[in-house]
Amino acid sequence: MKLVASVPHLSASAQQWWQATVDRFELEEHHLRLLQLACEGWDRAQTARELLDREGLTIPGREGGIRPHPAVAIERDARLAVARLVRELDLDVGPPPSQRMWPPPLLSNRGRRHAG
Repeated sequence: MKLVASVPHLSASAQQWWQATVDRFELEEHHLRLLQLACEGWDRAQTARELLDREGLTIPGREGGIRPHPAVAIERDARLAVARLVRELDLDVGPPPSQRMWPPPLLSNRGRRHAG
């Protein structure tokens, strides 16, 4: 097994995901950087969600109305970033059972058109 340094500033759940992904796939250095960004995005989305759970989805606006809490956009942007990074790394395509593998070639589910 290749020794890969962990990322200590990540939450426990993101560290577990990091380690499981590193154990399951053969990743080059640039893949590890993308994985780190995905884990950080996950943590950012979770932090924003927790803030929204405490404070609500809306806040008072300047002119007496209500407006979306700024954390709504933070959570949305972080979720989109995580989804894109997972797709970029092709982590949404599972490896064959009991085999370590490189991320699959660019023949993933992106760009496939369905006949119909």
